[in-house]
Amino acid sequence: MKSKPIIVIVMLLVLIVGASFYGCAPNNTPAGPSSELEAELAEKEALISQLIAEKAGLESKVAELQRQIDAASGTQSSSLLSSALTVVELLQNQDMGSLSAHVHPAQGVRFSPYGYINLQENLVFSAQDITTLLPGSQVYNWGAFDGSGDPIDFTFSDYYDRFIYDKDFADPHMIGNNIVIGTGNTLINLDQAYPNGSFVEFHFTGFDSQYLGMDWKSLRLVFEDVNGSWFLVGIVHDEWTI
Repeated sequence: MKSKPIIVIVMLLVLIVGASFYGCAPNNTPAGPSSELEAELAEKEALISQLIAEKAGLESKVAELQRQIDAASGTQSSSLLSSALTVVELLQNQDMGSLSAHVHPAQGVRFSPYGYINLQENLVFSAQDITTLLPGSQVYNWGAFDGSGDPIDFTFSDYYDRFIYDKDFADPHMIGNNIVIGTGNTLINLDQAYPNGSFVEFHFTGFDSQYLGMDWKSLRLVFEDVNGSWFLVGIVHDEWTI
């Protein structure tokens, strides 16, 4: 037991001697880079710093341009959606007088019972016509029923109940902003029928589970821009077709 303090003292002496030895040992590390290499290295580092600063500046400009593009696109998109929401609420309330103010002043508005738009046969009404259609008793031919091919000979009121607002499209399951949601066997030719148009789709995915979504319904409101304002040019009803 008494030997432990001696061992500790010996170890301390070894450590002290070792430290002294290494402290007195000559420095064998290689010499540093020459002044020429140091100057070249400093020059390279300065160039790298300059390039990093330029890169950061360019990235900042790109980000700002992207923000401007996104803002402009978002404003236009929001304006289209806002116009569509206004129109679908007017349809919900059957407010044809107010709706007429949103109808394209030159082209009027075309009514399509299904997703395929027939430019020769689908009926088109002017903004002025819209104000008097709902209470009218005149029967129009709106096209043909899918499947049977029977003529759709309806008053505007009957057509309204069957092919415009047969569901509460102001409160849909989904809304597509320039995106087609409901698809079936019918060709959807929105781009060809309205090459300058944009649309919003109000969509119901289905109502009875036994039909596995085949009882979906959509209402697409098509607009064209006139001097920065969106005007209604098409009301396209759609559903599953045979």
